[in-house]
Amino acid sequence: MNTFSLMILTLFGLLADRSTNEVPVVHKMDAERQKQTKFLNPEYLVFLPEKVAEGKKIPLLIYLHGAGGRGSEIRKVRGQALPVWRGIQKFNKGPCIVVVPQVLAKVEGAEKSIWEPNDLDQLLAQLKATLPVDPQRVYLTGNSMGGYGTWVWAANAPQHFAAVAPISGGIGRGGPKDVTEQLDQWAKKLAQVPLYAFAGGKDKVVPAERSERVVKAIRQAGGQQAKLKVYPEQGHNARQVVLSTPEFYEWMFSKQRK
Repeated sequence: MNTFSLMILTLFGLLADRSTNEVPVVHKMDAERQKQTKFLNPEYLVFLPEKVAEGKKIPLLIYLHGAGGRGSEIRKVRGQALPVWRGIQKFNKGPCIVVVPQVLAKVEGAEKSIWEPNDLDQLLAQLKATLPVDPQRVYLTGNSMGGYGTWVWAANAPQHFAAVAPISGGIGRGGPKDVTEQLDQWAKKLAQVPLYAFAGGKDKVVPAERSERVVKAIRQAGGQQAKLKVYPEQGHNARQVVLSTPEFYEWMFSKQRK
């Protein structure tokens, strides 16, 4: 391939990328909200639809990254969220805003940086104040450590969400094999929100049993809206299957808070 042809293909690729808004905008939390967070990078990524009618409120999906996304380079987490953004376009679930926050790698005085519900509450307040968010259609998902973030945030503030979908999510602050001592309290709150958990049957990082345990506890707490799907041949990469098939999107975007 000659240089001219390569330039044309590169330009076409850039235009195609831009036409579907796969290059997110970097936003930053305001100073007052930053003071009230502990583990969040104040910057976050926002994938925006091409056109939104003036005054129209549209769904918001928040994606929480896994442990490999920790850091202070916000563009580092773009790749983790792209399958979600592309799935929304592919399965015609837009217009929708996708927001991707980031956990800092290290925080002074803290042994481990992790998704913290209070931090995420501050983020959501900022999003509602600055973006055309339909408050009845706020969705939450995340993978691995982000799956843990999905569990714990929804367990602390179920009133925020129309639906939540943890993927290969741990259920303890201490790491992939940890189990929270607050499982029963989590279950009572999680019973209040539609939930669909996904896991890989061969996952050796976060065993599928963790998701099975939470869903069982939710049902015992009276929750009738909790679902679980285990892909028997998938490991910790189950996310790739979940986010590339229509089931995830059909279920999630069918939900709306009453």
